[in-house]
Order: sequence, then C-alpha cells, then structure tokens
Amino acid sequence: MGLALVALPIAIDAQDKPKDERKGLPPAADRTSRAAVVFAPYRFGDILWENDRTAHRIYGRPLEKAEPPSSSGIDAWGKNVRWPFMDRQLRTGDQHANHGEGIDFYGVHSFRGAGGLGIWYDNKLWVSRNYSRYRILQNGPDTASFSVDYDRWPVDVARSVWETRRFTLPAGTNFTRMVSTLKSDKPGDLIVGIGISKHPTDETKRGTLTVDRAAGRLTWWGPTDPAKGTMGVALLVDPKAIVDVTADADNYLVLLRASPGKPFVYYMGAAWDRGLDVHSQQDWLAMVRAANTDFRP
Repeated sequence: MGLALVALPIAIDAQDKPKDERKGLPPAADRTSRAAVVFAPYRFGDILWENDRTAHRIYGRPLEKAEPPSSSGIDAWGKNVRWPFMDRQLRTGDQHANHGEGIDFYGVHSFRGAGGLGIWYDNKLWVSRNYSRYRILQNGPDTASFSVDYDRWPVDVARSVWETRRFTLPAGTNFTRMVSTLKSDKPGDLIVGIGISKHPTDETKRGTLTVDRAAGRLTWWGPTDPAKGTMGVALLVDPKAIVDVTADADNYLVLLRASPGKPFVYYMGAAWDRGLDVHSQQDWLAMVRAANTDFRP
C-alpha cells in the first residue's frame, strides 16, 4: 500500500517483437491459482489484471501514438486456466491467438469495451484519453488491486473533468469492483455513461443485451466465432443512481448521476464460453443475477 503513483513514461524502448521472431506461449512456471496485476512497459504501458476466472487490461498513453486509435475502454480476455497467463501471452506478441490458456479477441478500439466510462452531455459521450499514472495496491494472491488517474478532459465547452479509479478483482469471481472519483472545474452533478461495446468480437453482429434496470444489471452475450468462441460482458450498478439506459453509435450505455469529488461504485465482469465456469448465455445470465454487490465506496 504506501506506494507512490507512477507516471507513465512518454516512450517505451522495448516494443513487441517482429512477427518473424515471435515465439509460442512458454509454459507457466507456477500453476497456483491466484489473482495478479502486472504493469507491462514492454507493451506501451498496458495494465493487466486477472484471477482464476477472468482477465482484463487497460491501455497506457504511449499506445495512443503507437497504435491509434487507442482507448480508455476496458479490454476482456478469455481464459481457461486458474493461474495467471496474460503477461506471458502478451510477451509473445501474438496474444490474439489461443495458445492453450486463453485468448484476446475482444476489440476495444476507441469504444468503451467492457465497462469504460465517459460523461454524457448533450446526447454525446465525452471520454478521457488513456490512463496517465498508476499504483499497484495488491498483486495477489487473493486479490488484484490497483488505481489509475485519467487526466483532465473536456465535456464539450461546458466543463472539464478528471478521474481517479480503483480496480479490485478478488479470486473466485468474474466481477471487478471499481470505485470512481470524478472531479470537475465546475460545480453540479455529472451524468456518467458506463458502456459495453456493441460489436467487440464481430464488426457486423452485435450479440444480445439483457437489461434488468430494477436490479441495475446489463448483460451482453456476443455472437459466436466458430474458431474463437463467445464472450460475455456485464455491468452491475446501483439501481438508485440510474438516470437512463440508452446507446450511442458504438456502445450500450447505462447513465448514472454522480457528484464531483464523491466516489461511486460499479462492477464490470466478463466470461468466455470456452473457459472453466461459463459455457452458455444461460450460465452467464445466472451468474450475473447471482453476483453479490456492495455499492458503498
């Protein structure tokens, strides 16, 4: 705990290996079931976090120049092992292939991915750039936890906002708990839009969204790729804070009311039908319905 926030470097010396030098995924030295969080300077400052059931990453500022368009959205990986695999797989430079432990085929692009947020204003979502500073709070074995800062971004010409967000993924769950604190140069409440990308695994097919507004749960089940399988994503929010459930061109959105300087809690989760715990849309819907939540910051 006591670690200082780390500013993301402007440039990264070590890049992904050229395609002809890439190697397959090396075997795990330790197959102990655990949660883990890793900062990946070799991949433009990605932050990877996973547990025994699910796996995610967010992107650093250097990626904005290296691979535009980049995004402050959240990536979701499928995994079918109980031990950490993301760091080893990402180091191969071939994370989009299934090497036997999991796969990254969820495309975030410039969208919200699996639970990224923005400010909803004038019927448009205004979003931050990639995270700028990070702090690892707990690197397993029972919990992966870290926090990041998102620098000031404009909400049209009305105001500017910035954010600190804490991510916590315990072992034994598919759901990351996030505590967001937004600040603003102007007083007054904000309408926050938290999103699920409409077509992250297929550019033409959108999958199925199930909304339970009374329970504060949005559950998405994607189209099936014959070679890669199906991803599911869910958002769990405090139903008392919901303003609306809507969409823009690229994202399904749940809109919440939030006050600058006052933290609020939401959960994001993901699953892969070729993983170990979820094998169908019915499995995923049941897991989302049964998930425990605590919306106290």
